[in-house]
Amino acid sequence: MNDGTQPPIRLVLTIEEAADRLGIGRTLMYALVSAGEVESVRIGRLRRVPADALVEYVRGLRGEAA
Repeated sequence: MNDGTQPPIRLVLTIEEAADRLGIGRTLMYALVSAGEVESVRIGRLRRVPADALVEYVRGLRGEAA
């Protein structure tokens, strides 16, 4: 439960926020979303990246390295 001292946990992120979390540029993030490597959803006219999609993407990268 949020007591007001921490920002709320967001379920979906903008492309820019998702790129920031991964530590990559916005252009690369758009490319990953366009290629279907990172899941995204449409909410009205907006494109958003589910926060857990970033975890799945990194898991996939780690699986490729093994």
